[in-house]
This record gives sequence, structure tokens and C-alpha cells, in this order.
Amino acid sequence: MLLLLAFIAPVVVNAEPASQIAWTPDVLNRVKNGNLNKGKELAESCKSCHGAEGQGMKEETRDDETLPAIPALAGQVANYTYKQLRDYFNGSRSHDSMTGIAKGLTEQDAADLAVWFSSLPPQENKSSSQNLDRAEKMVEQGDGKRTLPPCFVCHGGKGQGEKMDIPMLAGQQSDYFARTLEAYKNGQRHNDIYSRMRLIAQQLSDEEIKELAQYYQQFGVVE
Repeated sequence: MLLLLAFIAPVVVNAEPASQIAWTPDVLNRVKNGNLNKGKELAESCKSCHGAEGQGMKEETRDDETLPAIPALAGQVANYTYKQLRDYFNGSRSHDSMTGIAKGLTEQDAADLAVWFSSLPPQENKSSSQNLDRAEKMVEQGDGKRTLPPCFVCHGGKGQGEKMDIPMLAGQQSDYFARTLEAYKNGQRHNDIYSRMRLIAQQLSDEEIKELAQYYQQFGVVE
């Protein structure tokens, strides 16, 4: 419990807030009551990158150019997707493409999209011969020597995420997952409340990050 409380307690790292999102009753209700049909309509413009079923796309190389992985959104916690869209809008998170897209969305648009993607079935399980015992131990037990809590404490026993704004990790594109942890590790991404993910990622080796990414893509899928 002391370990968990250490990561729940606020940690001041940057003077600016990590996010401008405040989970007031009005905001929570906006997302909860998002319009599925409107979200489906808005999501038509997302298909070219995030896939027809919100499955995302893996990293690939074309003509000697590496195209970065694009995250899966299907089944994602609605509050999390809403927060990310609003963080892009407010400048708490930046991306060459997503920042411009988010700035063209109203708060209601963001809620409708978030609810639509959360209604889609998450990605199916994918098998692998890679040994991911170390990642499984990190997910289930953490590492007391480094004051690292088990991943399941926040993200759920099946990587399903939590109601407020903790993302589902199950089935996420491994290349995107790894790149996200690396961004937290080097401070490029900083919209995590209380710097929780930055503090965790900074203690993970590059190899551990890759293994965790593979674990959640291949073995952490919600049934």
C-alpha cells in the first residue's frame, strides 16, 4: 500500500500542469452521454490512419522511410481518448498531425469520437514465441527494489484500463506502446497527471519497454 500511495501522491516536476482537463460532473456526463452516431460519422476521417475498425497500424518501412506505428483506438477507455484529444487541443500534448485535427474538434466532437471508439471490440490476441516472463512479472508484481508498482494496479488485471482516464493497454500496437513509454522516459511526452508514467518509464530499460509492449499486444488482450 505504501508503494501504491507513493505513486498516487502528487509529484511536482514541471511548473505547468500536465493537463488542463478537470473531471467535473459536466465533463464526465458529456463523455458518458456522447453520441455514438455522430462519433461514427466523425470517425470516417480517422480510418486512413487508425484503421477501419480502430485497430491502428504497426510500424513499417516504405522506400527506406520508417512510418511510425499508429495507436489502436478500438475499445479504448472513452475518458482517456477524450482527454488525449483535448490535451492536443490545449497544447498539453503535441503531434504533427493530431494537434491540427484536435483543434478542429469541439468538446462534444471529442466526446462523441471517444464513445464511438470505446464501443468497438478491442484487438484480438496475437501469439508469439518470444519469452516475456520478465514483462509478465513486471505486470503482476512490479519491482520493489526500484519502487515500481505492478502495472495491473492501475491498468487492470487484463490490461483493460480504468473508468476515469487510465488507458486500456490490451491489444495496443507494440511499436506505438514502446514509443509512448520512450517519450515519457525522455520527457517528450508530459501530459501524465502527477508525472506518474514519466517516473515509471525513467526506471525501465529499453529492453524492458520493448518486452512490456509485446506482452500487452500479444498476451494482455481483454476476453
